[in-house]
Amino acid sequence: MGKTAVFGGTFNPFHIGHYEILSALCKSDMFSKVLVVPDKIPPHKEYSGMVSDKDRIEMCRIVCEDFEKATVSLVEFEREGKSYTIDTISALRELYPGDEFFVTCGGDMIKTLDTWCRFDELKRMVSFIAFGRGSDKRFYADVMRVRALGADITVFNNKITDVSSSKLREHMDKEFLPEKVWDYVNRRGIYKQ
Repeated sequence: MGKTAVFGGTFNPFHIGHYEILSALCKSDMFSKVLVVPDKIPPHKEYSGMVSDKDRIEMCRIVCEDFEKATVSLVEFEREGKSYTIDTISALRELYPGDEFFVTCGGDMIKTLDTWCRFDELKRMVSFIAFGRGSDKRFYADVMRVRALGADITVFNNKITDVSSSKLREHMDKEFLPEKVWDYVNRRGIYKQ
């Protein structure tokens, strides 16, 4: 029983922006645990350049070692089809009965939150944690718009580095990756063009 932050994503790669969000969630007294949930089949993203599930999961695992509250959940790999948040939360509610769930969103996801699968049902099941992205001036307007639709959103005002995963995949830059991930990526030779 407790408050659980759910931090889902493709994590392709797990970059410094993700790390900063995870750190903020784990340092918050609000949560007793933080579940890092790599997507199996992300419903909102279609692109080439996806590394293996094994590599994405391992990047999440090695980063979670830095935080006592954080653990990787493979709940989305235990079912077929696209990784819709509503299905993930339903599965987590069975695994952790009595927990209160908070879905973590970056500024880019807040913009489209009301278009998520079964949003009206989802907003009754969970609260949301929102992190702004760099200098996105629309972020607060988007938060207010989705709040007006009935979503319970708490904004974390931590400064999060604005990083593009797609640009990182094209050119790995040590500055934008946690050290453990940089070492893993180089050791495994992934994202090599």
